[in-house]
Amino acid sequence: MPRVGLMVTCLNDALFPDTGKAVVTLLRRLGVDVDFPAAQTCCGQPMVNTGYLDEAVPLLRNHLDAFARYDAILAPSGSCAGSVRHQHGLVARRSGDPGLVRDVEQAPPVYELTEFLVDVLGVVDVGAYFPHRVTYHPTCHSLRMLGVGDRPTRLLRAVRGLTLLDLPGAAECCGFGGTFAVKNAETSVAMGGDKARHVRETGAEVLVAGDNSCLMHIGGLLSRQRSGVRVMHLAEVLAETEPVIAGPGRAGDQRSVGSAGVAR
Repeated sequence: MPRVGLMVTCLNDALFPDTGKAVVTLLRRLGVDVDFPAAQTCCGQPMVNTGYLDEAVPLLRNHLDAFARYDAILAPSGSCAGSVRHQHGLVARRSGDPGLVRDVEQAPPVYELTEFLVDVLGVVDVGAYFPHRVTYHPTCHSLRMLGVGDRPTRLLRAVRGLTLLDLPGAAECCGFGGTFAVKNAETSVAMGGDKARHVRETGAEVLVAGDNSCLMHIGGLLSRQRSGVRVMHLAEVLAETEPVIAGPGRAGDQRSVGSAGVAR
């Protein structure tokens, strides 16, 4: 089994820690002892996307140091996985440091969560149970930059109790786009509004995606519209298991195991 380092991403670390916990719970259930290197920071994508490639160099060096001892890197984000896979080489070459270019070329491979589950572990049924109506939004970087294809929906269809509903205009961008949402707020909100409308049309209880950045954007709109639709990262759904029914002597004690593996 490869030594796996979890690149939890800045957004998840700061705002959505349950996603990282869900990844650990899921992988340990599948027999993978994933590790979280505390030295990790931002992968540098915000700098690269706004043209500050030189400023991304220290972050790139830190990323290489933090994950040097692993055989593989796993990220619950198509956006950040795509950044490491496609932008780090660009940043290294721009730096003019041949040693940095070599280090990037020799760095452990980075996988988006569904790539790791389906391609590396060869698993589609992860033993999850989630009895809800779900629709799935394929985020732009996972769809276009990484080409994850139908891996996420194959995993969702294998979840017991889950009803997967087709999302109209699924391949359309939700409008978040990182700093795009700040610099072009009106356009971003209009695009997000279209996506939220399509989500409501499905009749789903839950919108699932592989990037919390997109879920934050769409979820904010759905919340303000009082749609009743909640959003969840794919890892949190896959980490859910069937309710634990209490044994003799504890009648009525029924607990559901949440995405962090903690009874609630």
